[in-house]
Amino acid sequence: MTNNIPSVSVTYARNGSSTKSNELGMRPMQELAYEKRGEQYLLIKSPPASGKSRALMFIALDKLHNQNVDKVIIAVPEKFIGFSFANEPLSQYGFYWDWKVEPKWNLCNAPGEDGGKVNSVKAFLDSEDRVLVATHATFRFAMDKFGIEAFDDCLIAVDEFHHVSTNPDNKLGNHLGQLIERDKVHIVAMTGSYFRGDAEAVLSAQDEAEFETVIYTYYEQLNGYDCLKTLDIGYYFYSGSYADSILDVLDATEKTIIHIPNVNSRESTKDKHKEVEHIIEALGSWKGVDENTGFHLVKTPDGTLLRIADLVDDEPARRDKVSAAVKMPSEKNNRDYIDIIIALGMAKEGFDWIWCEHVLTIGYRASLTEIIQIIGRATRDAKGKTHARFTNLIAEPDASEEAVTDAVNDTLKAIAASLLMEQVLAPKFNFTPKVSTSSPGEGFDYGENGYDPSRENVGFNSDTGQFQIEIKGLVEPKSENAQRIVHEDLDEVITAFVQDKTAIERGLFDDEIVPEELTQLRMGKIVKNKYPELDEGDQEAVRQYAIAAFNLTQKAKEVVNDSAECQAAGNTALIDGIRKYAMDVRELDIDLIDRINPFGEAYAILSKAMSKESLKQVAAVISAKRVNLTPEDARDLAKRALKFKIERKRLPDINSQDPWEKRMAEGVAYLARMKAEASNG
Repeated sequence: MTNNIPSVSVTYARNGSSTKSNELGMRPMQELAYEKRGEQYLLIKSPPASGKSRALMFIALDKLHNQNVDKVIIAVPEKFIGFSFANEPLSQYGFYWDWKVEPKWNLCNAPGEDGGKVNSVKAFLDSEDRVLVATHATFRFAMDKFGIEAFDDCLIAVDEFHHVSTNPDNKLGNHLGQLIERDKVHIVAMTGSYFRGDAEAVLSAQDEAEFETVIYTYYEQLNGYDCLKTLDIGYYFYSGSYADSILDVLDATEKTIIHIPNVNSRESTKDKHKEVEHIIEALGSWKGVDENTGFHLVKTPDGTLLRIADLVDDEPARRDKVSAAVKMPSEKNNRDYIDIIIALGMAKEGFDWIWCEHVLTIGYRASLTEIIQIIGRATRDAKGKTHARFTNLIAEPDASEEAVTDAVNDTLKAIAASLLMEQVLAPKFNFTPKVSTSSPGEGFDYGENGYDPSRENVGFNSDTGQFQIEIKGLVEPKSENAQRIVHEDLDEVITAFVQDKTAIERGLFDDEIVPEELTQLRMGKIVKNKYPELDEGDQEAVRQYAIAAFNLTQKAKEVVNDSAECQAAGNTALIDGIRKYAMDVRELDIDLIDRINPFGEAYAILSKAMSKESLKQVAAVISAKRVNLTPEDARDLAKRALKFKIERKRLPDINSQDPWEKRMAEGVAYLARMKAEASNG
């Protein structure tokens, strides 16, 4: 049986804005991107299904016709994604030119391995044709073989840009750095998740500063749909075999992608083909295979005939037949064509099945980026599709210590993904310090009583999907780079925070944790490491903005879960939750926000879902790793103590009733002991 953790559930207004096209045939995100078409280096951060592929077509065609760009090379991470850049008759919808790719220059469709297609890249560069589509690998090999000079005057478009990193071993990242340094190409980078699972930076600060950024949020995308209204995200624990529990979370009436576990994961039986058979047997009785598509035909107990695409099968002929059938363009808008897709390592990033209502992922996934991409498979808008969900099915720990340790990591990863998605799906936060001259922002709704000059206010603009939140004592960023970070990169900072094992372990399972150790020390350290080029004042500003965004989302979730009034509010629940929390406190200041444990609400949910025995085992594993204080933490505490002394005209008191003041005093005492021991030899 499974133990259910309530889903993160977000409801949207369905105002239709993100699906409407202008006179040139552009949806809102594409229009935003096209306005920046004259930029040499453009970074598009936009969720799945928002139309990044077509946005690139509009921009690329303008560069070819109006900006002295000779050729366009589009690099995608997987062959399957090359399908997204097929011919499009854009002029039929009002644009100036059509998008055309000669079949021989879509190398994603060509037979053979990436290395063997390198000469085709050179043949394209020497030809009169204008557009090439290839994989990241083919592009890397071509750069190695022909040098960066061969690509002068080209537009290089990199899809799924989060595959790039500053790591010296990341060849695509190195090549892009060289292209930017040479400054003879245009670059358009596109991604739905501008962060990596390994916590590496995607671009260096110097290179990133060269890019103009277009940001289109999940909130703008989903709020502007015509049909999809609710998105749920849940993680569930089971004991025994997942095949025995799968029907607890799988609804055969929903269009579903099932990602079976990696063969190296704890959840895997090590026989992927038998796992597919078990899933089919759990769903009903097998009735054969469709001759045309290779889909399994399975009759459920209620008599429904399911069409199941097995993308796990290794036999080349069968696999290629099913894969081709899944991609059949003529069936893209046919809801009844496929019911369930079972995959391993496929049907993730760039996979487009608009009817998908449920993505069921079994087992631990290597990175938050992968999870975000997987969730994106369910967020397409389609007629009659009002609800979508993502489910992560994870094995509870068993009795062995090794398994418990592995389970802890899996559990923390699932919680981190859920916390991050809450942040990604929320409206955008704009924080401002509360001062005597503060005034209401144009277009913001401040609730029934309107704007109150005597206190901190929370305003919301439903058209732009943005909060304006006043916070007393908030430090404003001074430099241009810091201002860019707080307006564009807070999700990346929060991603690094929820990926920090020390932070999430202590936040969830350390009863003695002082919240400021997480909000000030851990988050402060993350910001310092991530943005070493910022001065201390700007680092503190970024820290405050990031922790405010994260903690206010968590407090709003807590208020919503505890308030029937907020739950009944539907698509305004999160907005009402944040407003209610801000109104309930005496004053909304940064010190109050710093005193919130960012993982408190996550633990409250976890404790209801995991069995008491398993939760106790997980807590024991975390407790065994606990270190009371490290020299580095003591130094950070001492720095905070110095600020305390400047503000209060005294040092922190180790006997204080305030746990944070006491903790700072312990840090000062720890350093004093270290200094004394060193001087005594």
